Amino acid sequence: MSIDTRPADTDDGPGARLYWAVADSWTIVLRGLTHYVRQPSNIAWQLGFPIVSVLLFGYVFGSAMSVPGGGDYREFLMPGMFGMTMALGFMNTAYVVVYESARGVTDRFRSMPMAPSAVVTGRGVGDLIAASLDLIVLALTALAIGWRSDAGLLGTLAAFGLFLLLRFALIWIGVLLGMLVPNEEAAGSLFAVAFPFAMISSAFVAPSLMPSWLGTIAMWNPVSSTVTASRELFGNPAAVGDTWIEQNALLMAIVWPIIITAIFLPLAVRRFQRLSR
Repeated sequence: MSIDTRPADTDDGPGARLYWAVADSWTIVLRGLTHYVRQPSNIAWQLGFPIVSVLLFGYVFGSAMSVPGGGDYREFLMPGMFGMTMALGFMNTAYVVVYESARGVTDRFRSMPMAPSAVVTGRGVGDLIAASLDLIVLALTALAIGWRSDAGLLGTLAAFGLFLLLRFALIWIGVLLGMLVPNEEAAGSLFAVAFPFAMISSAFVAPSLMPSWLGTIAMWNPVSSTVTASRELFGNPAAVGDTWIEQNALLMAIVWPIIITAIFLPLAVRRFQRLSR
């Protein structure tokens, strides 16, 4: 998909710059979604891994797991699976950024008369749309194994909104890492960073059941805040402790993504602008 070049006499005022920034970003979004639907193997991996994880943790390990305070473990598990899927998604973002950079696509974009932020923001919005599709498939899988949200429509939508907010923030980490790592092999090794980030949280086990030092790390993990807040919104077992971070999970589920975005979005845009200088 080509990028439309703007006329030479285009007005360079603030309104025109904003228009072209949005238009260029949307073109990148459409391009990314086109590649997404034309690569069924990637779709199978992105959707297959969380589905297999649901079956593994829900049925193989689920009988040996307990929820502090009581409650069905599968209801406790599913918000954690939603959170893990969103947390691991930035690896795919980083890999795609490295892939396109290695093949000269990024350099081609930089040579075009387009908004400097369009490639970064377009990638972020496109990945967020793909993440929404991931959540829909995972939610249907959860319903099939018996998970239910005991909240109303607004509470359920708010919980899924928190997952997308977390994914939106982590996308910028993926974009930045994708422009920092040298090649695709190095991007693949990011799994060693992403997996502990998702697992050392309240996604699968309540922090109170972990060793104290590990439980503290898990409590302050942004994934834990999102997962705990979503459990409360869904009306699922939450196993919330008496620490401040756990008692204010809903607040931190909003604050963490804002902090992450405020730090890494400008860094990602600046890194893109400085490529090959």
